[in-house]
Amino acid sequence: MHIEVINTGSELLLGTTQNTHGGWLGRELFRLGLRIARQVTVPDGEAIESALAESVKRSDIVIVTGGLGPTSDDVTREACAKVTGAELIEDEAALRCIEQFFAIRNKIMAPDNRKQAEVPVGADVLTNKNGTAPGIYLPARINQLHPCGIFLLPGPPRELYPLFFDEVEPRLRALAGVQSNQIMHEMKFTGVGESDFHQAIDAQLATIPGLEVGYCARIAEVDLRLIGDEEACMKGRAIAFEAFAEYLINENGASLEATVVDKLRSSNLTLALAESCTGGLISSRITDVPGSSDVFMEGYITYANEAKIRTLGVNPESLEKFGAVSAEVAREMAVGALQRSGADLAASITGIAGPGGGSPEKPVGTAWIAVACKNQPTIVTCIFQPRDRNGFKKAASQAALDQIRRAIG
Repeated sequence: MHIEVINTGSELLLGTTQNTHGGWLGRELFRLGLRIARQVTVPDGEAIESALAESVKRSDIVIVTGGLGPTSDDVTREACAKVTGAELIEDEAALRCIEQFFAIRNKIMAPDNRKQAEVPVGADVLTNKNGTAPGIYLPARINQLHPCGIFLLPGPPRELYPLFFDEVEPRLRALAGVQSNQIMHEMKFTGVGESDFHQAIDAQLATIPGLEVGYCARIAEVDLRLIGDEEACMKGRAIAFEAFAEYLINENGASLEATVVDKLRSSNLTLALAESCTGGLISSRITDVPGSSDVFMEGYITYANEAKIRTLGVNPESLEKFGAVSAEVAREMAVGALQRSGADLAASITGIAGPGGGSPEKPVGTAWIAVACKNQPTIVTCIFQPRDRNGFKKAASQAALDQIRRAIG
């Protein structure tokens, strides 16, 4: 089944609202054994009609999100009627639902809201329990111009998601009749470059029949996506695991920080952090994870040398002799955080984010990371990430979290 998605809304293209529908619909359709063949985002207005006219020519199903409101720029219904040759009429049941929505809230319905009850003749009205805009399903059999079914869905996620489960999913299941045995297996890696990663395993993965392979690279992170039957996916997983087991974060799609928090909790360990060049980014990422208060005790942002001495007990002589960006200072920062916090494990980082401040011996992008554990030797590593300032901070925080992950075991 060829399915295309059209997301409408000028705010999505202006960047004021993030478009989350594409990823969500992709996951839900894959769960049903279906795939999105193409997806576009268009502004409000005439562009909706032209996008829909193009999609229906090659699709079995088109899903349109947004443009079902009462204002003048909400023209998805009108566009659908023109593209399919259907007449718009006011649906009495839809109008009663809209009126009831306002009555329950003790509000007066504005006359413009009647527009939301207009549907193409013969279309199914999809009840929206969370808003005033009902969804619409135009079956292929009543599409006068193209044999393509069309779903018109409201834009707000709190309305779209329940409507999809209640009204769209049952219809898609009946239309597709798909009994898919495909699965998707995702593996998340850090500390290895995308080019090195795929060059090492692509040839082997290509020998597995029926296996679809995809990569998604971010700063200091690579996701491997395997799609196929279970046997093919597990063969692909074994190849990737054998080559890059030490770089594997998880196979459940969780972020690195969520993985670290989970490993700390399952190991009954607590964490403290001492940050310089990352300015608290590592602590921020850890505390973004729900339940991090169970394992994260405290963080120290000691940007200046005086703060490192005063707050963490770094030896002034170490700073004078080795410099703030050094293995010795990173070690003393981690040990100081461990002792002062009483945590089971403490990590530190000190580096040169740039664009200035580097030297031939310590170029911009250099950072030292230390992990100190109770009754264990302190582990110190050096990384080199010559990026812009924000990119460096993200990559350095990623490396520090990975060192914590490795230290937990």
